[in-house]
Amino acid sequence: METWEFEAELWPWKGDTDAWMFVTAPPEVTEDIREASIAIGPPRGFGSVKVEARIGTTLWRTSVFPGQDGYALPIKKDVRRREDLQVGDRAVVSISLV
Repeated sequence: METWEFEAELWPWKGDTDAWMFVTAPPEVTEDIREASIAIGPPRGFGSVKVEARIGTTLWRTSVFPGQDGYALPIKKDVRRREDLQVGDRAVVSISLV
């Protein structure tokens, strides 16, 4: 399965810096994911696509969600704690479809 790597800034959902945080995949990665996910089958709820993600040494399974600027990847609190990430930090993210 293809893996995409990109660097992106962490941003909070609706300004809440302690709950949900995300990174947004750049347009070219978003388009690649969209095309690759078509071969897997119809999208899941809210147009989400199941992925395996990695930041640093932390690997987890989640989904990416379509947004205005590209697919948004939720960064769990546990991942942020392990990788010492805060709002506004940039992270190198690797994702692949599952």
